[in-house]
Amino acid sequence: MSINLKKGEKINLTKGTGIKKVIVGLGWDTNKYDGGFDFDLDASVFLLDANGKATSDSDFIFYNNLKHPSGAVIHTGDNKTGEGEGDDEQILIDFEKIPSNIEKISIAVTIHDAETRKQNFGQVSNAFVRVINQDTNEEYLRYDLSEDFSIETVLVICEIYKHNNEWKFNAVGSGFSGGLETLVKNYGLDA
Repeated sequence: MSINLKKGEKINLTKGTGIKKVIVGLGWDTNKYDGGFDFDLDASVFLLDANGKATSDSDFIFYNNLKHPSGAVIHTGDNKTGEGEGDDEQILIDFEKIPSNIEKISIAVTIHDAETRKQNFGQVSNAFVRVINQDTNEEYLRYDLSEDFSIETVLVICEIYKHNNEWKFNAVGSGFSGGLETLVKNYGLDA
């Protein structure tokens, strides 16, 4: 049975659960929009140290860098349309392969070329993240984003962080403007 979380809630992923590898599924629908452009939402993952920063470009996993060198985090690929049911993009995480210097994994979704296309998350609905135990294929938790993001072009959906050598999930749901470049700089990398 899946656990439903609300914004700000946290849950332990690994303590007593037997979970060693997860699939983080992200999904969304775009509202009918008369701007003449299709939406292209992209999931991004940042592997962060104790200071909340990525230490190298390889700690930034996205559509042009699908796999962390450690094999701990793999992005399964860019879904350019978001059409259909279920997950639009997926991130695979193997907790046993995460480098020891990584304390947090931040997962965000951005709208490609949002400023030029005059798009924002106010035009996106039914956004969710879910965590599936990769070994059993059972959904462990789900977080449905219900907030109204009227100007934001970036959403930090969730964070998976280490606490006392256990991995926990934090339903963040925090939006801001500025696109992928702002997000990359926020995590200490050059855009």
